[in-house]
Amino acid sequence: MKKLMSFLLMIIFICPIVQSNIVRAEDSSNILVAYFSCTGITERIAEHISRILGADTYKIEAAQPYTDEDLNYGDSSTRATQEQRDPTARPEISGSIPNIDKYDAIFIGYPIWWGQAPKIIYTFFESYDFSSKKIIPFCTSGSSGIGASAENVHSSVSDGGVWLDGDRLESGSSREDIEKWIDGLDLDVIQ
Repeated sequence: MKKLMSFLLMIIFICPIVQSNIVRAEDSSNILVAYFSCTGITERIAEHISRILGADTYKIEAAQPYTDEDLNYGDSSTRATQEQRDPTARPEISGSIPNIDKYDAIFIGYPIWWGQAPKIIYTFFESYDFSSKKIIPFCTSGSSGIGASAENVHSSVSDGGVWLDGDRLESGSSREDIEKWIDGLDLDVIQ
């Protein structure tokens, strides 16, 4: 009986967390930091932003996770390379955001792959209505800036949202560097 109760409690408390990929910072947060990260660099930056703003986080995860082989930039036959070459590629996302309407501002973080946002970011933006949101893109890269990646992703966002200028944040960006960037944004949605 104890084992059954323990199992049922585990399902009740763990399954909703796994299905939504959301980590709640505060019950009343109106800011979401959504990010895609395969190596942990973008994730670290996203966590800094979340802590600075008291924002919720949502990890965008591929339904079919990327392996090291998938990300081998030197091999033109890899999954990531093929996706980036295909303008119609939209990798499936595992999980969803059940209550995106509660957020007024959404930071979206991603690594730069071949000078652009990974195609899974397009999947994310094509999956929700962002018409009443402020969207703040940020990227991580060893060498490339945000460049046209933000503009290209912006074209897949529903009309009506406010798209703020994004930036490339280096892997070694400190909390102070990120706070300075955030302070320069027009975020009147911060509670």
